[in-house]
Amino acid sequence: MRECVGKTMKGLIPAAGRGSRLEPITLAIPKELLMVGDHAIIEYVITCMKQAGITYITIVVGWRKHAILDYLGSGKRLGVHLTYVVQENHDGLAKAVSAGKQLHEEEPLMVVLGDNFFHPSSFLTDMLTFYKEKSPDALVGVTPVEDPSRHGMIQPEGDDIIQSIVEKPRPEETPSNLGCIGVYLFKPVIFQAIDHITPGFNGEYQLTDAIQWLIHQGYKVLYKQLQGIHIDIGTLEDLRKANNHLLQNP
Repeated sequence: MRECVGKTMKGLIPAAGRGSRLEPITLAIPKELLMVGDHAIIEYVITCMKQAGITYITIVVGWRKHAILDYLGSGKRLGVHLTYVVQENHDGLAKAVSAGKQLHEEEPLMVVLGDNFFHPSSFLTDMLTFYKEKSPDALVGVTPVEDPSRHGMIQPEGDDIIQSIVEKPRPEETPSNLGCIGVYLFKPVIFQAIDHITPGFNGEYQLTDAIQWLIHQGYKVLYKQLQGIHIDIGTLEDLRKANNHLLQNP
């Protein structure tokens, strides 16, 4: 594996999903462009990356890609530099991440899902600080969750180590209450891991399976439990919750 010390951290935002649970709105609008307050969801993610010092960001687009390009453009309006890659097939989050391989195969990478709303905005700064202190091969942001069937769930052990990780288990099968919240930091070995996995849950290439491959191979895979509010905008109820939170905490 190439050495990553001293390399500039860059960002990648998967934004190629169809958002079927948010239909009929997402028949015309990508879910990442749904508004929370005065801004699109993905704009909050970009702003938080910028706050963490990450200004070179790749957006992985697919469904309704032109709308995202029209809204974000070059990133100049937000003070960042944006590039775009297309995920041709909707075959899982791992493949969305690997779509950025040619642009990011030599530097560490922060991956944040484009439909995430979180508060405070220091989430990503806290993750990056922890990553620099511990220098893992993979770092997964987690928080206690109520519904494990919507998250990758981890089995933690001492010193912030992930013993195992499983995608969307049934409540009676979850290894803990700590679920992934769509915030990750990876060294380039993640692309090797993705190349080794096969379709998993729901017939898709799951990022959790790639992380589990790293664990099996003896790589250093850690978690960081994040404090604050995290809402995965997957349903209309989630969208209402995010807007209500913003109204109460302007």
